[in-house]
Amino acid sequence: MLGVTRLIVTCACGGINLGYNVGDLVMLNDYINLTHPGPLVGMDITGFDARFIDMSHAFDKDYISLAVGNAHKLGISLKQGVYFYMPGPQFETPAEIKAARILGGDLVGMSVVNEVIMARRLDMKVAAFALVTNMAAGILDAPLTEEEVLTEGQKAQLRFKSLLSSFVYDMT
Repeated sequence: MLGVTRLIVTCACGGINLGYNVGDLVMLNDYINLTHPGPLVGMDITGFDARFIDMSHAFDKDYISLAVGNAHKLGISLKQGVYFYMPGPQFETPAEIKAARILGGDLVGMSVVNEVIMARRLDMKVAAFALVTNMAAGILDAPLTEEEVLTEGQKAQLRFKSLLSSFVYDMT
């Protein structure tokens, strides 16, 4: 409502896709949200005609292309994937992760989706970058910890910063 037209979202998340590794950077190209109610329930914003928001392109296709191109120029591996939203704040169970994989999720996390829905409600173009900070529950025989998430975030800091900086510089 202040005239912002673009949003970049970043997140740490768990890897569901068995082709992903801890430390991978991923450009989100879609998401799955089976939680309710959504952030728009009961919202009536003056000046916006649409009651139901089209989420067919929640993440801007041009921004995805730009990020992939910039990553290639920088020599940074950037995967693309579907984010599976779980409200948290607890880590997911192995059964939830198995279900998320069956439904098409590549990543799992506790953020991003409500922000993206609201941004799309306000007609913003959205880009979302994720860092796989751990493999999701049940994939590895190891407990999930907040420390692992923070440690992997620190390790990826320079790569992530380089990619985001080039993306912001080139976005229109």
